[in-house]
Amino acid sequence: MADNTPIVGNNTYNDDSIQTLEWNEHIRRRAGMYIGRLGNGDRQGDGIYVLLKEIIDNSIDEFSMGFGKRIDITIEDKTVTVRDFGRGIPLNKVIDATSKLNTGGKFDDTNFKKSVGMNGVGTKAVNAMSSDFYVASYREGQCSFGHFCRGNLLESGIVPSDEKNGTLIRFTPDEEKFNDYSFHMEFVESMVKNYSYLKKGLTLMLNGVPYKSENGLLDLVTENMSETPLYPLIHLEGEDIEIVLTHGNSYGENITTSVNGQNTRDGGTHLAAYREAIAKTFKDFYKKDYKPEDIRQGVVGAISIQIQEPIFEGQTKTKLGSTYMWEKEVKKDGATTVDRGPTIRTFVNDFVTKNLDNYLHMHMEIVPVIEDKIKASQAEREEIAGVQKKSRERAKKTAVYNRKLRDCRYHFSDTKFPKGMEDEREKTSIFITEGDSASGTITKVRNANNQAVFSLRGKPINCFKESRKRVAENEELNLLIAALGVEEDLDNLRYNNIIVATDADDDGMHIRMLVLTFIMKYYPELIRRGHVYILQTPLFRVSTKKDRIYCYTKEERDKAAKKLKTGVEITRFKGLGEISSDEFGAFIGDDMRLDTVKLADEESISEIMEFYMGINTYERQTFVMDNLRSEKELEDVNI
Repeated sequence: MADNTPIVGNNTYNDDSIQTLEWNEHIRRRAGMYIGRLGNGDRQGDGIYVLLKEIIDNSIDEFSMGFGKRIDITIEDKTVTVRDFGRGIPLNKVIDATSKLNTGGKFDDTNFKKSVGMNGVGTKAVNAMSSDFYVASYREGQCSFGHFCRGNLLESGIVPSDEKNGTLIRFTPDEEKFNDYSFHMEFVESMVKNYSYLKKGLTLMLNGVPYKSENGLLDLVTENMSETPLYPLIHLEGEDIEIVLTHGNSYGENITTSVNGQNTRDGGTHLAAYREAIAKTFKDFYKKDYKPEDIRQGVVGAISIQIQEPIFEGQTKTKLGSTYMWEKEVKKDGATTVDRGPTIRTFVNDFVTKNLDNYLHMHMEIVPVIEDKIKASQAEREEIAGVQKKSRERAKKTAVYNRKLRDCRYHFSDTKFPKGMEDEREKTSIFITEGDSASGTITKVRNANNQAVFSLRGKPINCFKESRKRVAENEELNLLIAALGVEEDLDNLRYNNIIVATDADDDGMHIRMLVLTFIMKYYPELIRRGHVYILQTPLFRVSTKKDRIYCYTKEERDKAAKKLKTGVEITRFKGLGEISSDEFGAFIGDDMRLDTVKLADEESISEIMEFYMGINTYERQTFVMDNLRSEKELEDVNI
C-alpha cells in the first residue's frame, strides 16, 4: 500500500504532529502571550513584576468591593508573599481558580464591579511560571490550600483555621524561565506607591513599611513634582473619575493614568480623551484658536477612571483599549443585544469641559498665568518650525536622510499588522549608533521586520547648553526627530524601543550622554514611558578551538576562563565595529541585554542635566574623584 502522508521538506506532517498542551505547559511555552517579556528583573516591565502585579491586582479588587483595608506584601530573596484580608476565594474553588484557565469570578459584574482582572488568566500564569506556588484561602474558620510546582498540583486540602478571612499567595518565579533574576525594590516600591495613590484609604505594607494616601491623585502629583508649578494644582473629582492638572516650564507632557486602580503607563483611550479635553476646554475658555500642542506643552497631571469590564491591550494591562464606560449583553424576546454606556471619550470630555471651565471662572487669578504659558509655547514652536523645515529639506536634497536611517518594515505607530506578525509591534526598535562601521555591522544582522538603524555623524551638540532654536538648526538631531516620528505628537512614535548603541570608550560614553540629554530635555515622556534603553555589548570573548563564550563583565570573563580551562584565548572588544557581523547577530536578538534609562517622576530633569552636562562644578569633580578606578582595576578590566 502506498504511503500518502504528505512530505514537506524533510518533515513528516501526520496525526502525531498535532499536540494538545496542558494549560501550564502552554503558558510556559508561550509566556509572551500572558506576561509579556521574561527578563531578569533589570527592567520595570520584566515578567517577575507582572507576576507580582497580577496577584496584587486581585487583592486590590477585594478592597474595591469593600473588603479588607490592608494588603501585606513581603519579598525575601526570590520569594514573594501577598496576604489580603478580603473575602477569600470560595473554599471549594481554590484549586480551580488558580489552575484552570478561563476560570474566575470576574467575567461579569456580579461579584466584582470595576475590576482590573477580567479574563481568568493572571493567577494561573503566576502558578505556571513559578517553581513553587502556594495559595491559601481563609473563610469562616477554615483554610483551603493548594501547593504547586510549575502549575502541577503537589498537595491540597481544607483544614480548620483561626486566621482572619482573606487570601494568601506565596510564589517563587521559576529560574528556568527567569534566568538569574532578582527583584529590584525601587521598581516594587514605585508599583506599591502608585497603588496607594490610586486607592485612597488602602494601606499596603511592603516588607513592613506602610504606604497609604488620603488625597489620591493630588498626593501622587504633589509628591512627584520635580519643579515648581506655575499655579496651584487643580484637583477635580466626580463619580468614576478624578483628575489633577497644572503647568510647569519643562518640555513635553507628564500625565499619569490609571483604570480601576491599575496604573496604565502606556495610556490608552482615557489618556487620549483627557489630552483632547484639556486642549478643547482652554481653547473654548480663551476663545482663541490655540493649537493643542501649545496648550499641553509643560502639562503635569493625572487622570483616574473607573469602568466596568475594562479591555486592555495585552495581558500586562498597561494600555486601555476600551471604547465604552460599560457594555453588557441584554437578552429580550429571544434576541441578544449589547447595551452600552457613554464612550470614554464623551465621558471624560463632558466632565473636564464642565468642571475645568467652572474652576477657571472661580479662580480667575490663574487665568492669565496659563495663557502666558500657552503664548510662550506658541511663540517658541513657530520660531523653530521654519528652522527645522529648512534643515530637513536641506538634508533630503543631499540624500543624507537615506544614508542615516536604515528603516524596518513595521512600526510601533502602525495600527494593524499582517496576521501572525502582531508581536512585531512591541519588538519594533531603532538602534542609534555612532559612525558607519557600527551601523553597518548592526544593519547586516538586524531583523529587517522590526529593527531600524540610525547612524550619528560625530558628536551631537550639547542640548543643555544651547537654545531651542540652535538645537532646531542641528541636522543630526532634526533627522533623529523625523526618524522617531515625534515631531508633532508622541503618539506617532515609530519604534517601541529606542536603543542607544555606542562604543564602551570615552567618546562612546560622551555621545551616549549627549543623546540622552537631548531626549531627557525635549522628550522626557519617552523615558518615563519606558521606551529608551542602552545596549549592552560584550566586553570580552573567551574562546578555545571548540568553544566560545561572550562576557559582559570581568567576573563573567573569569568564570568563563575557568570553565574552558585550557587553551583559552581572551579578546577585549573596544568598539562595536570590532565585532564581526556574524558575532553581533547574537547580541541584538530577543534576549539582547538592555539597560533601561529610568527617570522617576520626582527627579528634577534640570538638576540632573546641570550636574552631568552643565559647567564643571566642584560637586562633579568630587563625584569623578570618588569614582575613579585604580590603575590595577583598569588593567583588570582591560585585559
